[in-house]
Amino acid sequence: MSTPTPSPTPIAEARPLSLCAREPRVPPERLVAELVPPPRFDAVRFSTYVPDPKQPSQSEAVRELSAFAASLGASPAAAVKRGWFGRKARTSAPAAPRGVYLDGGYGVGKTHLLASLWHATDAPPEKKAFGTFVELTNLVGALGFQQTVATLSGHRLLCIDEFELDDPGDTVLVSSLLARLVEAGVALAATSNTLPGKLGEGRFAAQDFLREIQGLSAHFRALRIDGDDYRHRGLPEAPAPFTEEQVVRAARATPGASLDAFPALLGHLARVHPSRYGALTDGLSAVCLTGVAPVPDQSTALRLVVLADRLYDREVPVLASGLPFDRLFSEEMLNGGYRKKYFRAISRLTALARDAKPLVARGAEE
Repeated sequence: MSTPTPSPTPIAEARPLSLCAREPRVPPERLVAELVPPPRFDAVRFSTYVPDPKQPSQSEAVRELSAFAASLGASPAAAVKRGWFGRKARTSAPAAPRGVYLDGGYGVGKTHLLASLWHATDAPPEKKAFGTFVELTNLVGALGFQQTVATLSGHRLLCIDEFELDDPGDTVLVSSLLARLVEAGVALAATSNTLPGKLGEGRFAAQDFLREIQGLSAHFRALRIDGDDYRHRGLPEAPAPFTEEQVVRAARATPGASLDAFPALLGHLARVHPSRYGALTDGLSAVCLTGVAPVPDQSTALRLVVLADRLYDREVPVLASGLPFDRLFSEEMLNGGYRKKYFRAISRLTALARDAKPLVARGAEE
């Protein structure tokens, strides 16, 4: 009598991972070691940036940044005595600022150029850092101000992507941090959609912070990069969400996928420090969410923005049921001081939602 072949495990018994079950503990050295360009910018170089011939400022930016990278071969102690792009500063005057600020609209390749600068700078990875503005503030929150200064002071270059000053506390914090790093001879580079001297306009009523904002401006030479400005094209059209059954089946059929109820995930994010959101996504092949609904308040929304950035950096698809991602944030939020962050989050989650479509077909095959 032959032994019957065991039937395959029903899909209903499969157990996807859960973000809500994860409480990562991230050692400080990992936070610093992860200050490198995200995976999607591993291979970018100045040579892979294709300037628009109708926008001469793009070619000029490549030339300026290439020269800037070449000037950073000196040690920080020697470099602090030199001026812009290696030109020797007059001994009778303070050292010129060693920073470059890439200003331009969405889609002109600012992050590509910033990552190219990081790659082109002749220094070991542990002597140059690349992170978003939020990652930098989170690093200070995790390490403390003095330890962050001590950790970054020996670096040759600090690249800050998506430079934003959304509240007075961050204004003072980053201004103080960059001032200390400039004193130590660290070169600075940043991207944003707002000129340094204009940061904070329309966001702060208090005049006390204007001095801090102008102080930050003094650390950078601004390079304008002209091109198509996607800010005026409105919100990206998010794909229609799937049913809860489709999302659950896809999660169970996809090795390494997580499955969580959206409201529960939002609650969990409040209990995990944003500096750990990258570790929260370790090893995930996809994030599956059920019951996506409008974000209830600003604090929750800003935490979701950070998670969206980490998922986008790691190219993790996001499959969801409920409302489409372009309805996550209220009109009040989209018209407020944090609007750039919310637009960016919608754009990135929408892109990841499109990447997740093939998962549904996989779930239907099971």
